Amino acid sequence: MRLLLLNPNTSRDVTELMRATGAAVAAPGTEILAATAPRGVPYIATRAEAQIGGALVLEMLAEAPPVDAAIIAAFGDPGLLGARELFDSPVIGLAEAAMLSACMLGRRFGLVTFARALVPWYEETVAGHGLAPRCAGVRALEGRFSALSSVQEEKEAQLIDLAHAIVEEDGADVLIFAGAPLSGLGPRVRERLPVPVVDQVVAAVKLAEALVAQQPRKATAGTFRRPDPKPSTGLAPALAARIGHLD
Repeated sequence: MRLLLLNPNTSRDVTELMRATGAAVAAPGTEILAATAPRGVPYIATRAEAQIGGALVLEMLAEAPPVDAAIIAAFGDPGLLGARELFDSPVIGLAEAAMLSACMLGRRFGLVTFARALVPWYEETVAGHGLAPRCAGVRALEGRFSALSSVQEEKEAQLIDLAHAIVEEDGADVLIFAGAPLSGLGPRVRERLPVPVVDQVVAAVKLAEALVAQQPRKATAGTFRRPDPKPSTGLAPALAARIGHLD
């Protein structure tokens, strides 16, 4: 089984962090290929950046080698629904996988993240997946951090304090450390927390493996069938070919 872990941000060290987190739990025989956006921003934190990231997701998927499933490795799942519409293999979103996994462990989950700017986008991501009633809230660090790739180590104590607060004050039954740079934190600190912790990358890899095992066919009807061919101008050649059914 070949899984593509696709980071629509430009931070290669964060991509490697996620790849290593996924590889540690992947089933024997599962190969994880990693790809980092060739342009864009170091991490997506706003609605505008999410739109840019979504376009990059479609372009990168069109240019990727054949895989059994792909994981959009940014917590807000930019481009997820468009990718499911356009491509044949299963596409898993980091946020959706983590939140659906959390729903199987408790009544309400809480999100803890590393930047205040992410909160509105994450709240809208929760609502977009229809999971607002299952979410206890989103809490975020205040202030600056030294480096994106090391924010979880630098701010570990504050992140754990936020996790305790969202359990004790907001009623979360399950915790998710949300945002690609926090991948792998949950498994490392879970014994210091009073409720289950779902790691976003672990959830995405294991759900991807489960979906591939079901051998789903590409829809030929309904809202996620492949769109009819259409000409385009100025798009990346591989994406233009996919849109025009020339691939």
